[in-house]
Amino acid sequence: MIGERDENMPHVIVEYTDNIKKEADIPNLLKKVNSVLISRSDIFPTGGIRSRAIELQDYRVADGAENDAFVHTVLKIGSGRSDVDKKKICDELFEAIKGHFANLFARRYLALSMELIEFSEAGTYKHNNIHKRFRNS
Repeated sequence: MIGERDENMPHVIVEYTDNIKKEADIPNLLKKVNSVLISRSDIFPTGGIRSRAIELQDYRVADGAENDAFVHTVLKIGSGRSDVDKKKICDELFEAIKGHFANLFARRYLALSMELIEFSEAGTYKHNNIHKRFRNS
């Protein structure tokens, strides 16, 4: 159905400092993030998954004395998931993120963080026909 509501849609937004761009392999990180979410298709429809990254050029970390870096990830989901499901998916995502950056973390100052934002459907608007492709496969 065109215009289907994405109550379960997960959106992932990764913000990262530009001083790690060459080593961060952000496209592969987004692939890993999507794989984790796709593995939980019981609570997140594949057609609703969105991930994106924003390279930050204007930032300051701590006292600014070192070439510190950070990656902050936001998982936005519609309300209605159980606390158990939310914790499990957040744990899985953060482990994937930490694993992705493990080598970089071992070589430089790097802060990794993630937060979950859960919102109600009131005030959100969606129009998506991507779900149809996954129902027909």
